[in-house]
Amino acid sequence: MNDRPVIDVLVIGAGPSGAAAAVDLVRRGLDVRIVDRSLHAFDGSRAKGVQPRSLEVLEDLGALPDVLAGGSTYPKLGIHAGPLAVPWTMFPHREATPDVPYPNTWLIPQFRTDRALHARLSELGREIEFGRELTELTQDEDTVVAKVAGPDGTEEIVARYVVGADGGSSAVRKQLGIGFVGTTDESDRMLIVDASVTGLARNRWHMWPGRGGRFIGACPLPHSDMFQWMIRLTPDEEPPAEKDDIVQRIHQHTRNRGIRLHDIHWTSVFRPNIRLAESYGRGRVFLAGDAAHVHTPAGAQGLNTGVQDGYNLGWKLGQVLAGADATLLDTYEAERQPIAAGVLGLSTDKWGGIAKLDPSSMKRGKDEQQLALTYYGGPLAPADGMRTGTLRAGDRAPDAELLRADGTGTRLFDVFRGPYFTAIAYGPGAARDLELLAWPTAGAQLKRLTVGATAADGLGFLDPKNTLKGAYGLTGDTLLLIRPDGYVGHIATRDFLTTTRSAARAMTP
Repeated sequence: MNDRPVIDVLVIGAGPSGAAAAVDLVRRGLDVRIVDRSLHAFDGSRAKGVQPRSLEVLEDLGALPDVLAGGSTYPKLGIHAGPLAVPWTMFPHREATPDVPYPNTWLIPQFRTDRALHARLSELGREIEFGRELTELTQDEDTVVAKVAGPDGTEEIVARYVVGADGGSSAVRKQLGIGFVGTTDESDRMLIVDASVTGLARNRWHMWPGRGGRFIGACPLPHSDMFQWMIRLTPDEEPPAEKDDIVQRIHQHTRNRGIRLHDIHWTSVFRPNIRLAESYGRGRVFLAGDAAHVHTPAGAQGLNTGVQDGYNLGWKLGQVLAGADATLLDTYEAERQPIAAGVLGLSTDKWGGIAKLDPSSMKRGKDEQQLALTYYGGPLAPADGMRTGTLRAGDRAPDAELLRADGTGTRLFDVFRGPYFTAIAYGPGAARDLELLAWPTAGAQLKRLTVGATAADGLGFLDPKNTLKGAYGLTGDTLLLIRPDGYVGHIATRDFLTTTRSAARAMTP
């Protein structure tokens, strides 16, 4: 296998999971190709909710400006009961705080999220190779060979690692022979339609309940005249395919003949698959996104979980390619599979509640926002480690408002941004030991940040409003190591140097 050019990573699938992984890998200076069997980027609204934690991830990856420009906060629900429409707050609006800069779920059709990540990848000098489908996958101890069929025939791509982010029907997963455990209810189907609409107010996500949970919903898509229609079908119902038949079905259920559909941009029949891959990879090949887990649409969890799969895997691949122990890659499944299992349970419960017209199933809160997800107790965040008043190793590292030595303000997330580790030394004792901390020259580099002291390298900050102290629960000298994916890698409230060196050893060359 070694007589052909070998790239670092081949990403198969250019949806949100694959594109996020590719962006993270490319910005680490790795040689990456990303292929997708579709002839062009996805055109549908499908997964339209981006959660607060994913907005933070997209900011770090450099794709957030386009995502914010292409979306909006969610409107209230309008639950129609005869001639009346009852307003219902599905997403309580929250104001940004120093520790949570993006507190609200963002409404944006998936095709815009995809394109924001694709544009970022293009800025980094990589283009997606569309119309290229995986046909065979083999691997040995050092490389993976992927046979990819395209318009010019079949090419063999040799890579050190492969990321399979090619959807629920993943060819990568099937090539690996990994089981996809769960259920598919063929009798429970939903027709999804993106259409230009008149005769319907755009300040509500409209919901028309029906017997047996056979509702119709219509969500306005921002910055357009389109709505995403969700038409839950009866078990024996043939999905209407033509525009007139779709309109007739809507009129029949809503009893509102003033609704008019004009251009239909995309349609799909959705079945609530609830499945989880038995493992997240084999050898040098890994699964991410829908290739590893598929969910009901309730709660807007699938896309978000997939993006964070790619974000978790990207830095670990980069570190191992730079010389870190390959066992670091085992932590990908150990950290992400339990998250997906929990999310599957959450979205399944919400979906079942919608069928029963349970009002609580339409509420969205902190569970869906994914800010409280943690890797605590996992292989990189042992439960016997030190903690602060609010944080344990494995928790999300909050944002904070800090002041530079020159008096200008900055966000902690601005310091974190990029493919780096960050060490935060709070107090003079931690700052002295941070200066002594040796760091490998290979792989992700370390940003050293001191708070409460002035550092010669310009990364000394003050916390005049105690936003860092409060969010991080700091009561005395503390040294924190933040992973490249924004989670706490280590907390030291004593033995700063010894314990931080030990924690870093598992994540660095």
